[in-house]
Parts: sequence; structure tokens; C-alpha cells
Amino acid sequence: MPRDQINELTAFLTVARERSFTRAAAELGVTPSALSHRIKGLEDRLGLRLLSRTTRNVAPTEAGERLQRQVGPLFDQIATEIDAVSSLRDKPAGSIRITCTDHHIEAIFRPRLGAFLQRYPDIRVELDMNYTLVDIVAERFDAGVRIGEALEKDMVATRIGPDWRFSVVGSPAYFARRPPPATPRDLANHNCINIRMATAGGNLRWEFRSPDGRDLNVRVEGQATFNTSGAAVNGAVDGLGVGFVPQEQAAPYLVDGRLIEVLADWCPFHEGCYLYYPSRKQNSPAFSAFIEAMRYRGPRRYGEEC
Repeated sequence: MPRDQINELTAFLTVARERSFTRAAAELGVTPSALSHRIKGLEDRLGLRLLSRTTRNVAPTEAGERLQRQVGPLFDQIATEIDAVSSLRDKPAGSIRITCTDHHIEAIFRPRLGAFLQRYPDIRVELDMNYTLVDIVAERFDAGVRIGEALEKDMVATRIGPDWRFSVVGSPAYFARRPPPATPRDLANHNCINIRMATAGGNLRWEFRSPDGRDLNVRVEGQATFNTSGAAVNGAVDGLGVGFVPQEQAAPYLVDGRLIEVLADWCPFHEGCYLYYPSRKQNSPAFSAFIEAMRYRGPRRYGEEC
């Protein structure tokens, strides 16, 4: 294939992934006008419109989506093979893209990432915070993070965190105004902080399990709603209401007294988080090194001693 056609395809795939000529041009190191010229050349040669452009965004047409779906993985495979050549060097190199939530960044990646990047100075890591169930293949991520019970069967999974649970928390000032709930049903009398879940079409469900093993889902109401658990933690610290957040995120504030936990006996543990990626993917040396660095080797549950 002539080099100009490769450049055109690379330009198209980058714009289709980034949904922006500006970001794609910056990634490829060319001007937006040069990038637009390459895309036009590919469209003229194929006789098809590949991108739908508006003043605010750009997205693939039906033909563009098909080209991205069929050709994108081939270019990814080429990039993987090129990265594999780096294994002949002393240290792995290349880029790694991971989709995850702010909770995963703070609780799992942040404590380990510094040592990893220092050990492998030629590796670049991008952590994309996203609460939707991203198609990592279509969006060209190397991997994503999910809890074990939500993993897809055609994925390889590496455990990167302990079993965990949610905590119901509020500030001392808030509980000075309203008595702490004794059971989840008492939350109906509280100003609860919701977390909006884009893929669920609504708010995060507050799921409990009674001391005798009965499951209970509670619909809560409140004045504040956020779309990340980190923001919900901050809202609880600020006294906006009662939050339902990952225990690990609340832990520092529970230790210093800025938050108080309630209903702990009603909050069940969930299976730990996993790094998941396609089973058919040939891992680059850089990604293999990342997997080993993030692999969880601690106690089964958060807070337990090794």
C-alpha cells in the first residue's frame, strides 16, 4: 500500500477515535488543515463520505463506522507488533490506554503508578475516567476496569484489587442535625446524595443486605446529585447529606473524623476489581509489564491484614 494511503487511513482512524480534528492533529503532529486534506483525499478516492462534520463535533458516517470497525483492529495489530519489537531493548516502551472510574484511579492505580512509570520511563499511561460501560475494542483502549461479577466472558481478567463494599457516610455536622439511620429504610428521612449512572439510565442503586442475609434495595432522594463517587464523597464531607460511596474513598475522612459511617452491618462486600482486555489480543511488552505491576497480591478484603 502506498505511503499516502497509509497516512490517509491513519488520519481517518485518529479523527474517528478522537471525534475532533484538533485533538487528532495534535496527536499526529500535523495541522488541522493538513489533516482535513488527508481525509478529503481518502473520501475522494473511495467516493464515499466517511465523516459527518458540524460546527461542534465530528463523527463517522455509516461507511466510516464500517471502515473504522474493519480496518482499525488491523492498524492496532500493526502497532502491537511494532511495540513488541521494543522487547529487544532493555526496557518496554509504548502507550497504554485504560478506561476506569475515579475510584479506580485513586484506590488502585495512584498508589502503584509512580513506581511503575519510574521503572519504565519509556512507557506512557493514559487513564480515561468514564462511568459508562465502554466497548474497549471499538474505542481502542488496551483494557478497562470492572468488578468481577460484571466481566464479559470473552475477556481475559487480572485481579487488581481486594473485595470491597460501599459505605454510608455523613459529616458530624449533618448528623448533629438529623439522627443517624438505624436501618436502610430510615434513609427516607434523610437528604441523600445520589450518583448518576449514565449506562443505567438513572441513579446508582443503594443495595444492602440485612444481618440475617436478606437483600434490600432502597430508593433515596436528596438535593444533590453527582456523576462521580469522588464528588459524592466531597459532598458528604461538606455536609450536603448522606453519601453511598466506595469504602476506600471514604476511609481517609473516616480516620480523621470528617465523616461518620453508619449502617456498616448492612453493606455487603462485592468481588474485587479486575483489569480486563480481549482474549485475542497479543499483549505488548509494555502492557504485559503494566499487568504484572497492577496485579493484586494482598488480602482478600479491603482493610484486612496480610
